[in-house]
Amino acid sequence: MPRLADPDPNAAPDDVRDFLSTLPPDPLVKMLTHSVGTVKPFVQLARTQFTSLELPARSREIVVLTVAEWTDCDFEAAQHAPMAEKAGVDQRVRDIISSRDLDSPELSAYDRTLVRFAAEVVRSPRVADDLFDQVRQILTEREIVEVLQVVGYYWSFGRVCTVLNVELTKVYSDGPVSATDADRAN
Repeated sequence: MPRLADPDPNAAPDDVRDFLSTLPPDPLVKMLTHSVGTVKPFVQLARTQFTSLELPARSREIVVLTVAEWTDCDFEAAQHAPMAEKAGVDQRVRDIISSRDLDSPELSAYDRTLVRFAAEVVRSPRVADDLFDQVRQILTEREIVEVLQVVGYYWSFGRVCTVLNVELTKVYSDGPVSATDADRAN
């Protein structure tokens, strides 16, 4: 059961209500409307991470699933499983992420480095030099910063869900995901 009641949608300013009316009903977004000043930028940042990153969609979803696992956020993992699949993250990779097997030889070197990096960013304020050197071998500087932003966003998303006990009522998919990088993992 959620720790906070759903906010009264009529108490939100008109611009927030208008914005929310363009979104599917979602328990997380409802919970976020307790902070009417931040709900729009928070949702808009999510949209930006789907439309404006150089980081490939497949890589983004590997990062999101890793964050979901390391923040114990079932809501986030469930919402992103179909998105990850559409982005080219196969079931075996998703299973390895959910088992927290950071060094699985079944992961490509690219995926293993990305998963290890995202998990370490969630777990610690610093990343070891050797891991960071490996990340520099697979990602551009822009992509490194984007991974950090994706981790930070989904860490926050996960904590809203876990601390406030946001209940998953429906899994939404984001439609077609560009898989321009699907073979980068090979």
